[in-house]
Amino acid sequence: MPAMSTLKERLESDLRDAMKARDELVTSTLRMVLAAVRNAEVAGKQARELSDDEVLSVLTKEAKKRREAATAFADAGRAESADKERAEEEVIARYLPKQLSDEELAAVVAEALAQGGFTGMGQMGPAMKAVQAAVAGRAEGGRVAAEVRRQLSNQ
Repeated sequence: MPAMSTLKERLESDLRDAMKARDELVTSTLRMVLAAVRNAEVAGKQARELSDDEVLSVLTKEAKKRREAATAFADAGRAESADKERAEEEVIARYLPKQLSDEELAAVVAEALAQGGFTGMGQMGPAMKAVQAAVAGRAEGGRVAAEVRRQLSNQ
């Protein structure tokens, strides 16, 4: 077995600290996140340790789930449930890279498109691959796709 990912170790260590501190929000959130990481580890043909990038990807998905659930609860007038989801998302966000602003994202996309020589919507797929690599988890896929689409269609 290869060495455990440092991000996963940090999550486990922070979970132990939260349990000792009787911080229920952080404890329950990190338990859910670590369960999601473990599920991802056994999802393939054989169980394996996830890399830090793969753990980040799980965290990003978990944060997005919380954000979407918070919106759904808020729209349904269930403020308390929405607040709980938002609080969980904030806990998860501590482990994510700082998200790019719209301006920063536009600049990263423009640079990646220029470097790859991508022009026009026909190259959306390869352009997205290149841009996602450049963004490195600092913006959600939907935001990235929208910006790539916008820039490709304006060329």
